[in-house]
Amino acid sequence: MKKTITAKLKKIKLIATDVDGVLTDSGAYYSEEGVELKKFNIRDGMGVVLLRKAGYKVAIVTTENTKIVEKRAQRLQVDDLHQGVYNKMVAVEVLKKKYALEWEEIAFIGDDINDIEVMKKVGFAAAPGDATAINKKIADYVTKTDGGHGAVREVCDLFLALQWKGDAISELWLRK
Repeated sequence: MKKTITAKLKKIKLIATDVDGVLTDSGAYYSEEGVELKKFNIRDGMGVVLLRKAGYKVAIVTTENTKIVEKRAQRLQVDDLHQGVYNKMVAVEVLKKKYALEWEEIAFIGDDINDIEVMKKVGFAAAPGDATAINKKIADYVTKTDGGHGAVREVCDLFLALQWKGDAISELWLRK
Protein backbone atom coordinates (compact mmCIF):
# COMPACT_ATOMS: atom_id res chain seq x y z
CA MET A 1 0.00 0.00 0.00
CA LYS A 2 1.29 3.46 -0.87
CA LYS A 3 2.54 5.59 2.01
CA THR A 4 0.18 8.44 1.11
CA ILE A 5 -2.84 6.11 1.35
CA THR A 6 -1.62 4.68 4.64
CA ALA A 7 -1.21 8.20 6.05
CA LYS A 8 -4.78 9.04 5.03
CA LEU A 9 -6.16 5.79 6.49
CA LYS A 10 -4.51 6.43 9.86
CA LYS A 11 -6.54 9.64 10.31
CA ILE A 12 -9.95 8.06 9.66
CA LYS A 13 -12.46 7.65 12.50
CA LEU A 14 -15.70 7.28 10.54
CA ILE A 15 -16.37 5.26 7.38
CA ALA A 16 -19.57 6.05 5.47
CA THR A 17 -20.83 4.10 2.49
CA ASP A 18 -23.45 4.25 -0.20
CA VAL A 19 -25.70 1.20 -0.70
CA ASP A 20 -26.63 0.48 -4.33
CA GLY A 21 -23.50 -0.30 -6.31
CA VAL A 22 -21.35 -0.48 -3.18
CA LEU A 23 -23.03 -2.75 -0.62
CA THR A 24 -25.08 -4.27 -3.46
CA ASP A 25 -24.30 -5.15 -7.07
CA SER A 26 -26.52 -2.33 -8.41
CA GLY A 27 -29.15 -4.87 -9.39
CA ALA A 28 -32.83 -4.39 -8.73
CA TYR A 29 -34.55 -7.71 -8.20
CA TYR A 30 -38.32 -8.07 -8.21
CA SER A 31 -40.47 -11.06 -7.32
CA GLU A 32 -43.59 -12.05 -9.28
CA GLU A 33 -45.57 -10.07 -6.72
CA GLY A 34 -43.46 -6.96 -7.36
CA VAL A 35 -41.54 -7.19 -4.10
CA GLU A 36 -38.11 -5.57 -4.40
CA LEU A 37 -35.11 -7.59 -3.21
CA LYS A 38 -31.44 -6.68 -2.77
CA LYS A 39 -28.45 -8.97 -2.46
CA PHE A 40 -25.84 -8.05 0.14
CA ASN A 41 -22.43 -9.65 0.45
CA ILE A 42 -21.95 -11.40 3.79
CA ARG A 43 -18.21 -10.70 3.82
CA ASP A 44 -18.91 -6.98 3.41
CA GLY A 45 -21.11 -7.29 6.49
CA MET A 46 -18.38 -9.01 8.47
CA GLY A 47 -16.00 -6.21 7.49
CA VAL A 48 -18.43 -3.62 8.86
CA VAL A 49 -18.85 -5.58 12.10
CA LEU A 50 -15.05 -5.84 12.49
CA LEU A 51 -14.61 -2.11 11.83
CA ARG A 52 -17.05 -1.31 14.61
CA LYS A 53 -15.29 -3.72 16.97
CA ALA A 54 -12.00 -2.01 16.09
CA GLY A 55 -13.47 1.32 17.25
CA TYR A 56 -14.48 2.96 13.97
CA LYS A 57 -17.86 4.62 13.49
CA VAL A 58 -19.74 3.29 10.46
CA ALA A 59 -22.56 5.01 8.60
CA ILE A 60 -24.76 4.26 5.62
CA VAL A 61 -25.77 7.25 3.48
CA THR A 62 -28.12 6.46 0.60
CA THR A 63 -30.64 8.03 -1.73
CA GLU A 64 -32.77 4.91 -1.34
CA ASN A 65 -35.39 4.75 1.40
CA THR A 66 -36.33 1.13 1.98
CA LYS A 67 -37.07 -1.31 4.79
CA ILE A 68 -34.46 -3.61 3.19
CA VAL A 69 -31.64 -1.14 3.87
CA GLU A 70 -33.02 -0.39 7.33
CA LYS A 71 -32.96 -4.11 8.17
CA ARG A 72 -29.41 -4.50 6.83
CA ALA A 73 -28.22 -1.51 8.86
CA GLN A 74 -29.83 -2.97 11.99
CA ARG A 75 -28.25 -6.36 11.34
CA LEU A 76 -24.79 -4.79 11.00
CA GLN A 77 -25.48 -2.43 13.93
CA VAL A 78 -24.12 0.56 12.00
CA ASP A 79 -23.82 3.70 14.06
CA ASP A 80 -25.86 5.87 11.69
CA LEU A 81 -28.29 5.33 8.83
CA HIS A 82 -29.28 8.21 6.55
CA GLN A 83 -31.84 7.14 3.93
CA GLY A 84 -33.71 9.13 1.32
CA VAL A 85 -30.79 11.56 1.11
CA TYR A 86 -30.70 13.46 -2.17
CA ASN A 87 -27.72 15.60 -1.16
CA LYS A 88 -25.29 13.26 0.60
CA MET A 89 -22.98 16.13 1.54
CA VAL A 90 -25.63 17.39 3.96
CA ALA A 91 -25.89 13.98 5.66
CA VAL A 92 -22.11 13.62 5.95
CA GLU A 93 -21.86 17.13 7.39
CA VAL A 94 -24.39 16.06 10.05
CA LEU A 95 -22.15 13.07 10.87
CA LYS A 96 -19.09 15.32 10.95
CA LYS A 97 -20.73 17.60 13.50
CA LYS A 98 -22.27 14.77 15.52
CA TYR A 99 -18.88 13.13 16.07
CA ALA A 100 -16.86 16.39 16.14
CA LEU A 101 -14.69 15.27 13.21
CA GLU A 102 -12.60 17.02 10.61
CA TRP A 103 -13.07 16.10 6.93
CA GLU A 104 -9.75 14.24 6.90
CA GLU A 105 -11.14 11.91 9.60
CA ILE A 106 -13.99 10.71 7.37
CA ALA A 107 -13.87 8.07 4.64
CA PHE A 108 -16.57 7.49 2.03
CA ILE A 109 -17.19 4.62 -0.37
CA GLY A 110 -19.19 5.63 -3.45
CA ASP A 111 -19.83 4.47 -6.98
CA ASP A 112 -21.90 7.01 -8.89
CA ILE A 113 -22.53 10.68 -9.61
CA ASN A 114 -24.49 11.33 -6.40
CA ASP A 115 -21.38 10.38 -4.37
CA ILE A 116 -18.87 12.63 -6.13
CA GLU A 117 -19.23 15.77 -4.00
CA VAL A 118 -18.64 13.82 -0.77
CA MET A 119 -15.80 11.78 -2.26
CA LYS A 120 -13.99 15.00 -3.21
CA LYS A 121 -14.30 16.41 0.32
CA VAL A 122 -13.44 13.50 2.65
CA GLY A 123 -10.00 12.44 3.84
CA PHE A 124 -10.19 9.06 2.09
CA ALA A 125 -12.44 8.10 -0.81
CA ALA A 126 -12.87 4.60 -2.21
CA ALA A 127 -14.79 3.25 -5.19
CA PRO A 128 -15.74 -0.28 -6.20
CA GLY A 129 -13.98 -1.72 -9.25
CA ASP A 130 -17.15 -1.32 -11.34
CA ALA A 131 -17.90 2.27 -10.27
CA THR A 132 -18.32 4.98 -12.88
CA ALA A 133 -15.12 6.27 -14.46
CA ILE A 134 -15.33 9.63 -12.71
CA ASN A 135 -15.76 8.02 -9.28
CA LYS A 136 -12.75 5.83 -9.89
CA LYS A 137 -10.73 8.86 -10.98
CA ILE A 138 -11.63 10.77 -7.79
CA ALA A 139 -11.05 7.81 -5.45
CA ASP A 140 -7.89 7.40 -3.41
CA TYR A 141 -8.45 3.66 -3.72
CA VAL A 142 -10.34 1.56 -6.28
CA THR A 143 -11.15 -1.95 -5.16
CA LYS A 144 -10.25 -5.02 -7.15
CA THR A 145 -13.74 -6.33 -6.48
CA ASP A 146 -17.04 -4.96 -7.75
CA GLY A 147 -19.83 -3.46 -5.67
CA GLY A 148 -21.81 -6.13 -3.84
CA HIS A 149 -19.03 -8.66 -4.37
CA GLY A 150 -16.71 -7.80 -1.49
CA ALA A 151 -15.68 -4.23 -2.33
CA VAL A 152 -16.66 -2.94 1.11
CA ARG A 153 -14.78 -5.79 2.83
CA GLU A 154 -11.71 -4.93 0.76
CA VAL A 155 -11.86 -1.35 2.06
CA CYS A 156 -12.56 -2.53 5.61
CA ASP A 157 -9.49 -4.76 5.44
CA LEU A 158 -7.33 -1.73 4.57
CA PHE A 159 -8.32 -0.13 7.88
CA LEU A 160 -8.11 -3.35 9.87
CA ALA A 161 -4.62 -4.08 8.54
CA LEU A 162 -3.40 -0.89 10.24
CA GLN A 163 -4.17 -2.36 13.67
CA TRP A 164 -4.26 -6.11 13.24
CA LYS A 165 -1.71 -8.43 11.69
CA GLY A 166 -2.42 -11.88 10.24
CA ASP A 167 -4.42 -14.24 12.42
CA ALA A 168 -4.68 -11.64 15.19
CA ILE A 169 -7.65 -10.13 13.32
CA SER A 170 -9.73 -13.11 14.48
CA GLU A 171 -9.32 -11.71 18.01
CA LEU A 172 -11.54 -8.83 16.94
CA TRP A 173 -14.36 -11.23 16.17
CA LEU A 174 -14.18 -12.63 19.69
CA ARG A 175 -14.61 -9.18 21.24
CA LYS A 176 -18.08 -8.42 22.55
